[in-house]
Amino acid sequence: MEKIKLIENVRNVIRMKHYSIRTEETYISWIKRYIFFHNKRHPSEMSENEISEFLTYLAVKKNVAASTQNQAFNALLFLYKKVLKQNIGLIDDVERAKKPAKLPVVFTKKETSGILLRIDGGKGSFKWLMASLLYGSGLRLMECVRLRIKDIDFEMNQITVRSGKGNKDRITMLPEKLKESLQQHLNKVKALHEDDLKNGYGSVYLPFALEKKYKNASREWAWQYVFPASKLSKDPRSEKTRRHHLSESALQKAVKLAVHHARVTKPGNCHTFRHSFATHLLEDGYDIRTVQELLGHKDIRTTMVYTHVLNRGGRGVKSPLDG
Repeated sequence: MEKIKLIENVRNVIRMKHYSIRTEETYISWIKRYIFFHNKRHPSEMSENEISEFLTYLAVKKNVAASTQNQAFNALLFLYKKVLKQNIGLIDDVERAKKPAKLPVVFTKKETSGILLRIDGGKGSFKWLMASLLYGSGLRLMECVRLRIKDIDFEMNQITVRSGKGNKDRITMLPEKLKESLQQHLNKVKALHEDDLKNGYGSVYLPFALEKKYKNASREWAWQYVFPASKLSKDPRSEKTRRHHLSESALQKAVKLAVHHARVTKPGNCHTFRHSFATHLLEDGYDIRTVQELLGHKDIRTTMVYTHVLNRGGRGVKSPLDG
Protein backbone atom coordinates (compact mmCIF):
# COMPACT_ATOMS: atom_id res chain seq x y z
CA MET A 1 0.00 0.00 0.00
CA GLU A 2 1.51 3.30 -1.07
CA LYS A 3 1.75 6.13 1.45
CA ILE A 4 -0.60 8.32 -0.62
CA LYS A 5 -3.13 5.50 -0.78
CA LEU A 6 -2.79 4.97 2.96
CA ILE A 7 -3.62 8.63 3.70
CA GLU A 8 -6.60 8.40 1.36
CA ASN A 9 -7.80 5.31 3.22
CA VAL A 10 -7.41 7.09 6.57
CA ARG A 11 -9.43 10.00 5.24
CA ASN A 12 -12.16 7.72 3.91
CA VAL A 13 -12.52 5.83 7.20
CA ILE A 14 -12.62 9.09 9.19
CA ARG A 15 -15.40 10.44 6.96
CA MET A 16 -17.30 7.16 7.08
CA LYS A 17 -17.30 7.44 10.86
CA HIS A 18 -18.47 11.09 10.63
CA TYR A 19 -15.50 12.58 12.46
CA SER A 20 -15.11 16.33 12.18
CA ILE A 21 -12.82 17.87 9.60
CA ARG A 22 -10.60 19.10 12.45
CA THR A 23 -10.13 15.56 13.69
CA GLU A 24 -9.41 14.47 10.13
CA GLU A 25 -6.71 17.10 9.70
CA THR A 26 -5.19 16.40 13.11
CA TYR A 27 -5.09 12.61 12.73
CA ILE A 28 -3.59 12.79 9.23
CA SER A 29 -0.97 15.27 10.43
CA TRP A 30 0.13 12.94 13.27
CA ILE A 31 0.19 9.89 11.00
CA LYS A 32 2.40 11.72 8.50
CA ARG A 33 4.76 12.81 11.29
CA TYR A 34 4.94 9.23 12.53
CA ILE A 35 5.80 7.97 9.04
CA PHE A 36 8.50 10.59 8.47
CA PHE A 37 9.95 10.03 11.95
CA HIS A 38 10.58 6.40 10.95
CA ASN A 39 12.15 7.36 7.61
CA LYS A 40 8.98 6.85 5.58
CA ARG A 41 8.47 3.23 6.56
CA HIS A 42 4.93 1.99 6.02
CA PRO A 43 2.98 1.71 9.31
CA SER A 44 2.01 -1.89 8.52
CA GLU A 45 5.72 -2.76 8.84
CA MET A 46 5.84 -1.24 12.32
CA SER A 47 4.11 -1.92 15.61
CA GLU A 48 4.32 -1.29 19.39
CA ASN A 49 8.05 -0.54 19.53
CA GLU A 50 7.90 2.12 16.83
CA ILE A 51 4.82 3.72 18.39
CA SER A 52 6.56 3.83 21.79
CA GLU A 53 9.67 5.33 20.24
CA PHE A 54 7.68 8.07 18.52
CA LEU A 55 5.60 8.96 21.60
CA THR A 56 8.71 9.03 23.79
CA TYR A 57 10.40 11.32 21.27
CA LEU A 58 7.48 13.74 21.52
CA ALA A 59 7.74 13.86 25.31
CA VAL A 60 11.53 13.91 25.72
CA LYS A 61 12.80 15.76 22.65
CA LYS A 62 9.81 17.92 21.73
CA ASN A 63 8.62 18.47 25.31
CA VAL A 64 4.97 18.38 24.26
CA ALA A 65 2.08 18.61 26.72
CA ALA A 66 0.39 15.44 27.96
CA SER A 67 -2.73 16.25 25.95
CA THR A 68 -0.66 16.59 22.76
CA GLN A 69 1.03 13.24 23.35
CA ASN A 70 -2.38 11.63 23.96
CA GLN A 71 -3.70 13.18 20.75
CA ALA A 72 -0.82 11.64 18.79
CA PHE A 73 -1.43 8.26 20.44
CA ASN A 74 -5.16 8.39 19.59
CA ALA A 75 -4.34 9.13 15.96
CA LEU A 76 -1.98 6.14 15.74
CA LEU A 77 -4.44 3.90 17.55
CA PHE A 78 -7.08 4.88 15.00
CA LEU A 79 -4.65 4.13 12.17
CA TYR A 80 -3.82 0.64 13.35
CA LYS A 81 -7.21 -0.46 14.67
CA LYS A 82 -9.64 1.16 12.25
CA VAL A 83 -7.64 1.50 9.04
CA LEU A 84 -4.98 -1.22 9.01
CA LYS A 85 -7.07 -3.62 11.13
CA GLN A 86 -3.91 -4.48 13.02
CA ASN A 87 -4.01 -5.36 16.72
CA ILE A 88 -1.76 -3.30 18.94
CA GLY A 89 -0.50 -4.80 22.18
CA LEU A 90 0.13 -3.03 25.47
CA ILE A 91 2.29 0.07 25.07
CA ASP A 92 3.68 0.67 28.54
CA ASP A 93 7.30 1.69 27.97
CA VAL A 94 6.49 5.21 26.81
CA GLU A 95 8.02 8.21 28.53
CA ARG A 96 4.91 10.15 29.53
CA ALA A 97 4.68 13.88 29.02
CA LYS A 98 4.37 15.56 32.40
CA LYS A 99 1.03 17.19 32.93
CA PRO A 100 1.44 20.02 35.45
CA ALA A 101 -1.40 20.46 37.91
CA LYS A 102 -2.54 23.98 37.11
CA LEU A 103 -5.60 25.77 38.38
CA PRO A 104 -7.76 27.32 35.66
CA VAL A 105 -7.43 31.04 35.04
CA VAL A 106 -10.65 32.81 36.06
CA PHE A 107 -11.76 36.39 35.45
CA THR A 108 -13.45 38.23 38.30
CA LYS A 109 -16.96 39.50 37.59
CA LYS A 110 -15.57 43.01 37.26
CA GLU A 111 -12.86 41.88 34.84
CA THR A 112 -15.43 39.96 32.79
CA SER A 113 -17.63 43.04 32.44
CA GLY A 114 -14.65 45.16 31.46
CA ILE A 115 -13.53 42.71 28.79
CA LEU A 116 -17.01 42.30 27.29
CA LEU A 117 -17.40 46.08 27.08
CA ARG A 118 -14.21 46.26 25.02
CA ILE A 119 -15.00 43.52 22.50
CA ASP A 120 -14.56 44.73 18.92
CA GLY A 121 -17.86 46.15 17.63
CA GLY A 122 -19.25 46.86 21.08
CA LYS A 123 -22.45 45.71 22.71
CA GLY A 124 -24.85 44.03 20.31
CA SER A 125 -22.18 43.08 17.77
CA PHE A 126 -21.85 39.42 16.80
CA LYS A 127 -18.43 39.15 18.49
CA TRP A 128 -19.87 40.61 21.70
CA LEU A 129 -22.76 38.15 21.46
CA MET A 130 -20.39 35.23 21.01
CA ALA A 131 -18.14 36.24 23.90
CA SER A 132 -21.22 36.82 26.07
CA LEU A 133 -22.45 33.30 25.28
CA LEU A 134 -19.08 31.82 26.24
CA TYR A 135 -19.46 33.44 29.64
CA GLY A 136 -23.23 33.52 30.08
CA SER A 137 -23.88 29.95 28.90
CA GLY A 138 -20.55 28.26 29.56
CA LEU A 139 -20.02 27.33 25.92
CA ARG A 140 -16.73 26.12 24.53
CA LEU A 141 -15.39 28.15 21.60
CA MET A 142 -16.29 25.61 18.90
CA GLU A 143 -19.67 24.93 20.49
CA CYS A 144 -20.43 28.61 20.08
CA VAL A 145 -19.32 29.00 16.46
CA ARG A 146 -21.19 25.80 15.48
CA LEU A 147 -24.52 26.85 17.00
CA ARG A 148 -27.48 26.51 14.65
CA ILE A 149 -30.78 28.39 14.69
CA LYS A 150 -32.74 25.35 15.89
CA ASP A 151 -30.45 25.00 18.92
CA ILE A 152 -31.72 28.23 20.52
CA ASP A 153 -35.04 28.14 22.35
CA PHE A 154 -36.11 31.67 23.28
CA GLU A 155 -39.29 30.56 25.05
CA MET A 156 -37.54 28.00 27.27
CA ASN A 157 -34.49 30.24 27.73
CA GLN A 158 -32.15 27.43 26.80
CA ILE A 159 -29.49 26.41 24.31
CA THR A 160 -28.97 22.84 23.14
CA VAL A 161 -25.32 22.05 22.55
CA ARG A 162 -25.05 19.35 19.89
CA SER A 163 -22.18 16.87 19.74
CA GLY A 164 -20.10 18.61 22.37
CA LYS A 165 -16.92 17.14 23.82
CA GLY A 166 -17.24 13.36 23.86
CA ASN A 167 -19.90 13.68 21.13
CA LYS A 168 -22.56 14.36 23.79
CA ASP A 169 -25.56 16.70 23.67
CA ARG A 170 -26.44 18.88 26.63
CA ILE A 171 -28.70 21.79 27.55
CA THR A 172 -27.52 25.04 29.08
CA MET A 173 -29.21 28.35 29.79
CA LEU A 174 -29.82 31.26 27.42
CA PRO A 175 -29.11 34.47 29.37
CA GLU A 176 -32.14 36.76 29.50
CA LYS A 177 -29.93 39.79 28.83
CA LEU A 178 -28.87 38.42 25.45
CA LYS A 179 -32.29 37.60 24.03
CA GLU A 180 -33.10 40.97 22.44
CA SER A 181 -29.64 41.43 20.90
CA LEU A 182 -29.64 37.85 19.69
CA GLN A 183 -33.06 38.27 18.05
CA GLN A 184 -31.84 41.38 16.24
CA HIS A 185 -28.71 39.55 15.13
CA LEU A 186 -30.78 36.62 13.79
CA ASN A 187 -32.93 39.03 11.77
CA LYS A 188 -29.75 40.09 9.93
CA VAL A 189 -28.65 36.48 9.50
CA LYS A 190 -32.06 35.57 8.06
CA ALA A 191 -31.85 38.37 5.52
CA LEU A 192 -28.38 37.14 4.52
CA HIS A 193 -29.71 33.59 4.15
CA GLU A 194 -32.61 34.75 1.99
CA ASP A 195 -30.18 36.60 -0.29
CA ASP A 196 -28.10 33.43 -0.59
CA LEU A 197 -31.20 31.45 -1.58
CA LYS A 198 -32.09 34.01 -4.25
CA ASN A 199 -28.58 33.73 -5.66
CA GLY A 200 -28.77 29.93 -5.88
CA TYR A 201 -26.90 29.14 -2.69
CA GLY A 202 -28.17 28.99 0.90
CA SER A 203 -27.25 25.40 1.76
CA VAL A 204 -25.23 24.52 4.85
CA TYR A 205 -23.20 21.50 5.94
CA LEU A 206 -25.28 18.84 7.69
CA PRO A 207 -23.74 16.23 10.00
CA PHE A 208 -24.02 12.43 9.78
CA ALA A 209 -25.17 12.27 6.15
CA LEU A 210 -28.44 14.03 7.02
CA GLU A 211 -28.23 15.83 3.68
CA LYS A 212 -28.87 12.52 1.87
CA LYS A 213 -31.74 11.62 4.18
CA TYR A 214 -33.41 15.05 4.15
CA LYS A 215 -32.81 16.52 0.71
CA ASN A 216 -33.95 20.10 1.46
CA ALA A 217 -32.87 20.40 5.10
CA SER A 218 -29.53 22.05 4.24
CA ARG A 219 -31.39 25.07 2.83
CA GLU A 220 -33.89 25.39 5.69
CA TRP A 221 -33.61 28.31 8.10
CA ALA A 222 -33.53 26.08 11.20
CA TRP A 223 -30.26 24.42 10.12
CA GLN A 224 -28.35 27.62 9.36
CA TYR A 225 -25.48 28.75 11.59
CA VAL A 226 -26.21 31.44 14.19
CA PHE A 227 -22.83 33.01 13.42
CA PRO A 228 -22.23 32.56 9.68
CA ALA A 229 -19.09 33.54 7.81
CA SER A 230 -19.13 36.81 5.90
CA LYS A 231 -18.30 35.07 2.62
CA LEU A 232 -19.31 31.91 0.80
CA SER A 233 -16.63 29.23 0.55
CA LYS A 234 -16.06 25.83 -1.01
CA ASP A 235 -16.58 22.86 1.31
CA PRO A 236 -13.25 20.93 1.33
CA ARG A 237 -15.09 17.59 1.46
CA SER A 238 -18.07 17.98 -0.86
CA GLU A 239 -16.59 20.90 -2.87
CA LYS A 240 -20.00 22.57 -2.72
CA THR A 241 -20.08 26.35 -2.33
CA ARG A 242 -21.70 27.11 1.01
CA ARG A 243 -21.78 29.64 3.82
CA HIS A 244 -19.83 28.05 6.67
CA HIS A 245 -19.79 29.23 10.26
CA LEU A 246 -17.54 32.09 11.33
CA SER A 247 -13.89 31.20 11.86
CA GLU A 248 -13.09 30.82 15.54
CA SER A 249 -9.92 32.87 15.06
CA ALA A 250 -12.00 36.03 14.61
CA LEU A 251 -13.39 35.70 18.13
CA GLN A 252 -10.06 34.62 19.59
CA LYS A 253 -8.38 37.76 18.28
CA ALA A 254 -11.23 39.98 19.50
CA VAL A 255 -11.09 38.51 23.03
CA LYS A 256 -7.30 38.75 23.20
CA LEU A 257 -7.47 42.42 22.21
CA ALA A 258 -10.29 43.14 24.67
CA VAL A 259 -8.33 41.52 27.52
CA HIS A 260 -5.41 43.81 26.68
CA HIS A 261 -7.59 46.95 26.47
CA ALA A 262 -9.27 46.07 29.76
CA ARG A 263 -5.78 45.94 31.31
CA VAL A 264 -6.35 42.46 32.68
CA THR A 265 -2.92 40.96 33.35
CA LYS A 266 -4.11 37.34 33.57
CA PRO A 267 -3.34 35.10 30.56
CA GLY A 268 -7.01 34.91 29.63
CA ASN A 269 -8.59 33.69 26.39
CA CYS A 270 -11.97 32.48 25.10
CA HIS A 271 -11.93 29.39 27.31
CA THR A 272 -11.35 31.55 30.40
CA PHE A 273 -14.97 32.73 30.03
CA ARG A 274 -16.12 29.13 30.51
CA HIS A 275 -13.93 28.78 33.61
CA SER A 276 -15.40 32.04 34.90
CA PHE A 277 -18.95 30.85 34.19
CA ALA A 278 -18.45 27.78 36.37
CA THR A 279 -16.63 29.57 39.18
CA HIS A 280 -19.14 32.43 39.40
CA LEU A 281 -22.08 29.99 39.54
CA LEU A 282 -20.43 28.20 42.46
CA GLU A 283 -19.72 31.55 44.11
CA ASP A 284 -23.42 32.36 43.80
CA GLY A 285 -24.28 29.19 45.71
CA TYR A 286 -25.40 26.86 42.92
CA ASP A 287 -24.97 23.14 43.46
CA ILE A 288 -21.85 21.61 41.93
CA ARG A 289 -23.90 18.85 40.28
CA THR A 290 -25.94 21.51 38.48
CA VAL A 291 -22.76 23.20 37.28
CA GLN A 292 -21.40 19.82 36.15
CA GLU A 293 -24.52 19.24 34.06
CA LEU A 294 -24.39 22.70 32.49
CA LEU A 295 -20.73 22.26 31.58
CA GLY A 296 -21.27 18.74 30.26
CA HIS A 297 -18.54 17.18 32.40
CA LYS A 298 -18.63 13.40 32.54
CA ASP A 299 -16.75 13.25 35.85
CA ILE A 300 -17.59 15.42 38.86
CA ARG A 301 -13.86 15.63 39.61
CA THR A 302 -13.41 17.77 36.49
CA THR A 303 -15.92 20.27 37.87
CA MET A 304 -14.40 20.09 41.35
CA VAL A 305 -11.32 21.98 40.15
CA TYR A 306 -13.38 25.19 40.26
CA THR A 307 -13.91 24.86 44.00
CA HIS A 308 -10.17 25.47 44.38
CA VAL A 309 -10.37 28.92 42.83
CA LEU A 310 -13.35 30.10 44.85
CA ASN A 311 -12.91 32.67 47.56
CA ARG A 312 -13.92 30.00 50.05
CA GLY A 313 -12.46 27.07 51.92
CA GLY A 314 -9.12 27.28 53.70
CA ARG A 315 -7.92 30.27 51.74
CA GLY A 316 -11.29 31.98 52.02
CA VAL A 317 -11.31 31.89 55.83
CA LYS A 318 -10.77 35.26 57.42
CA SER A 319 -7.40 35.62 59.14
CA PRO A 320 -7.59 36.16 62.92
CA LEU A 321 -5.31 39.16 62.38
CA ASP A 322 -7.94 40.74 60.15
CA GLY A 323 -10.55 40.07 62.83
